Amino acid sequence: MPIDRPTDLDAALASLSDVPSAHLLAGGTDAMVEITFDQRRPEHIVALRRIPELRGYRVDDDELTFGAMLTYTQVERELASTAPGLAMAARTVGSPQIRNTGTIGGNLGTASPAGDTLPWLLALDARVELRSVRGSRELSLADFVTGPKRTAREPDELITAVRVPRVEGPQHVAKLGPRNAMVISVAMAAVIVDTTNRRVRAAFGSVGPRPIRASDAEQQVSDAIDWDALTCPDDAIVHFADACAEASQPISDHRSTADYRRHAVAVLAARSLRRCLAA
Repeated sequence: MPIDRPTDLDAALASLSDVPSAHLLAGGTDAMVEITFDQRRPEHIVALRRIPELRGYRVDDDELTFGAMLTYTQVERELASTAPGLAMAARTVGSPQIRNTGTIGGNLGTASPAGDTLPWLLALDARVELRSVRGSRELSLADFVTGPKRTAREPDELITAVRVPRVEGPQHVAKLGPRNAMVISVAMAAVIVDTTNRRVRAAFGSVGPRPIRASDAEQQVSDAIDWDALTCPDDAIVHFADACAEASQPISDHRSTADYRRHAVAVLAARSLRRCLAA
């Protein structure tokens, strides 16, 4: 199959414009599995590893910008203090080899309901930057992921970066699976106690067709928190957990039943919030 290996962003966009059906290859941690098991046979590939504009990250006073080719290893090693929840999520991804090659942009582009970084990004109202030869645009993550492994990316567009607001306050990301590592999650939770805006943010993965934001639960528990002491009545935490479970849309599959996933959401939500408040 033809493989384009552009060394700058303009060349990559030109390749994609010429062959919009081309498969975009970032870390390849998902694509290579599908190709190996004959689940996918791309006719053309545009490899992104050599493009410097897609690498790295930027930390501004009010915003964090992650390049699409930012790896999980870079996140866990370099952003643990700046984006602690994202670093927690990155730490649980696969093996060291996968974390060395897997990327934020690849996680977004694959759009799996079990995508490890997606709940944290959704909880922080992330915006996805898309580029093509026609120009650039931004979409909220909530609008970008349209269903299981489906996105609003146009065929000639490339994910170049994702942006999130920089907030203060404790964060916790939890993942439940049949073992501690190298596993696709049964349920995931990202909870952020945003002291900048005095609100709790909560999103969940593997419990719906796409990552789920528990907006009503967020509002209820935000109203119950003493933001000066950073404490919350336990009954409000229980109500928060129940509301998060209610917001989930789980299915039964070979990894779990829907009932167990719904129960797991409540447990992970309560546990994550308590850990944030105890931090």
